[in-house]
Amino acid sequence: MPNSSSISEFLLLALADTRQLQLLHFWLFLGIYLAALLGNGLISTAVACDQRLHTPMDFFLLNLALLDLGCISTTLPKAMANALWDTRAISYAGCAAQVFFYVFFMCRVFPPHSHVL
Repeated sequence: MPNSSSISEFLLLALADTRQLQLLHFWLFLGIYLAALLGNGLISTAVACDQRLHTPMDFFLLNLALLDLGCISTTLPKAMANALWDTRAISYAGCAAQVFFYVFFMCRVFPPHSHVL
């Protein structure tokens, strides 16, 4: 009889074992996520709406704000859901999607062929 086991999900390392600490982590992550959404959203809105902020430096800040939103939105919602629902599992496809999007956003920040003078 051949071995036909397959991986359908991974188990993540829990940040805490007690329910009170898991809820504390959820609220802490939620605060960090909302602060990142608010700050990067304000930067994006200000650069997009104000004509005086259409300089190259401001477009660079807009790019960094959007990339930060992408990076933090890749992993933090799953971590918050795991802390809130007391689970540790992530599907194989979900893990692959997180890795893909995180690497995608990080490659936009640090292009592989950029040369520092």
